[in-house]
Amino acid sequence: MFGYIEGKLVGLSPAHTYLEVNGIGYDVQITLNTYEAIQNEKSCRLYTHLQIREDAWTLYGFATEKERTAFQRLLSISGVGAATARILLSSLTPKDLTNIVFSGDSQSLEKVKGIGAKTAQRIILELKGKLPLEPVEELNSISHNTTEQDALNALIGLGIGKSMAQAALNKTKTSAGKESSVEDRIKEALRCL
Repeated sequence: MFGYIEGKLVGLSPAHTYLEVNGIGYDVQITLNTYEAIQNEKSCRLYTHLQIREDAWTLYGFATEKERTAFQRLLSISGVGAATARILLSSLTPKDLTNIVFSGDSQSLEKVKGIGAKTAQRIILELKGKLPLEPVEELNSISHNTTEQDALNALIGLGIGKSMAQAALNKTKTSAGKESSVEDRIKEALRCL
């Protein structure tokens, strides 16, 4: 319904803000990341999501469109409501969430309050196809070896956990020469799993 709301910050707390637009004060629920982004501002633009339920209309605001998109994608997951999505995005940035989903790191999600093992695995499984195909950050510290990085990314894209994929690639270093193609490294690593 509302793409964004831009106005004067009248009241601000880590959980919500009042945004005054033409004499109307909107009560907007926010994440800690959004709070940190706008806490020193007198006015701002918040990208919004309106949740309409039988007993309440709740407006959620985000400092960036990426954060709003992550929130909406989290809401599409069975068992993840607005409160859980807001806690997740208060603990993690959209960039962190993308990296966690891409690498299959459910343990990082379990560290967030209220997220158990099953919910963390469900989030990773259901968001895998909905987030960007490439991680936001490099997954491997060896940036000069693109063959190994490409092979690692391909294995992770096949649904293999980052640590397992890296271990399999490490085993192939001894058997496959350094001049191997990406395809050869992937095939060799799949044999080692």
